[in-house]
Amino acid sequence: MRKISIIAVSGIFLIMGLSSLGLAASTKEAPKTIKVGSSCSLTGPFGSGGAMCKAGYDIAIDDINKKGGVFVKEFNKKIPLELFLLDDESNMTLTVSRMETLYSTNDVVAYLGGFSSPIHAAQAPIAEKNKVPFLMVGTYLYSVHQKGYKYNFSPFPKSPDCAKAVFELLDSIAAGQKPKKAAIFMEKAPVGMELGDMWKSESVKHGYGEPLYRDQPREMKDFSPLIMAAKAEGAEILLTGPTTPEGITMTKQIKELDYNPKFYFAYRAPDPIAWGQALGKDGDYVVLGPGWNSGLKFPGVKELNESHMKKFNRPADVMTGPAYACIQVLAHAIEKAGTLDRAKIRDAIASTNMMTVIGPLTFRPDGTGVVVYFCVQWQKGKQEVIFPKQYATAPFIFPMPKWSER
Repeated sequence: MRKISIIAVSGIFLIMGLSSLGLAASTKEAPKTIKVGSSCSLTGPFGSGGAMCKAGYDIAIDDINKKGGVFVKEFNKKIPLELFLLDDESNMTLTVSRMETLYSTNDVVAYLGGFSSPIHAAQAPIAEKNKVPFLMVGTYLYSVHQKGYKYNFSPFPKSPDCAKAVFELLDSIAAGQKPKKAAIFMEKAPVGMELGDMWKSESVKHGYGEPLYRDQPREMKDFSPLIMAAKAEGAEILLTGPTTPEGITMTKQIKELDYNPKFYFAYRAPDPIAWGQALGKDGDYVVLGPGWNSGLKFPGVKELNESHMKKFNRPADVMTGPAYACIQVLAHAIEKAGTLDRAKIRDAIASTNMMTVIGPLTFRPDGTGVVVYFCVQWQKGKQEVIFPKQYATAPFIFPMPKWSER
């Protein structure tokens, strides 16, 4: 009898102990916010692109927080998102220290990218070292995803996507009108060299021959040697990737030197609205591959445009959509993980399979996004989707009118 009583009492204490543990778990204090960090260029040569990314982050976080935030099962409640955004001034060294500050001081659960490949190349190893999930936007850089990193993801096109799509677009031109010779001006930087090499390979593969290739030093002011070489070569295709200020200068000099390529593709430079503001009609007909356009019909795009219109008096800019999608992916991953544990959020991002404002999205094992590559063309001061045709908002205008005929 006594033995039974001891067991019974022990059982009562065991139940009480388990209950108290359960109570402690259920009453674990939730953080006031889910902290997210971005080292993003708001000033310097990448500043106009960074501003587009910031707008996407801000609008997406506001949309989520209006509904109470992100539900985290671990705390059985919705928690608002809070963005800590630091201007890295388009400086690769400064962006590293900004990333470390966001980790050590702000204790962010995830990083968000900014604009340009050089910045992301500097940021990627920091995210990996700190084991913080990193959603990169506004970068074509493919090589950074071939280093075995596990915490770097990018819902954005990469160099292979661009190289392939540009020549598919050229192949869509009627046989009798196709341009014959390409010139490539590329910066001696990781993304410039990798995409330049891919363009050279695609040019030969698609029957356009070996292109004229010229290195473009950073912060170049006088493009006349490159332009005159392309003109002398009779290059009807111009492929390049300067910063926005460089691209504006280059285009002005292309006009001044009366170089008339039939097809002009530039990544990065024509993305911001600053291109049209600076060049006016001279900025038309240039083709770009910014990853998105406000004229697309995916779920949420209409609402995003309306929010952007209220803040900036225009539909969302091309980098704003991909930045918005980063927040969609992160919020979905946190809910799926049910916790703010960074490793579990990373795993949830890796298994993403969802519709976003940039379209359907999954990630490959190397962290690159499986996304649609959109070719966009400046037409009458607006950016129009021209490729793939099923997403087109306007027909592809080819050839570019000569300067004397505009």
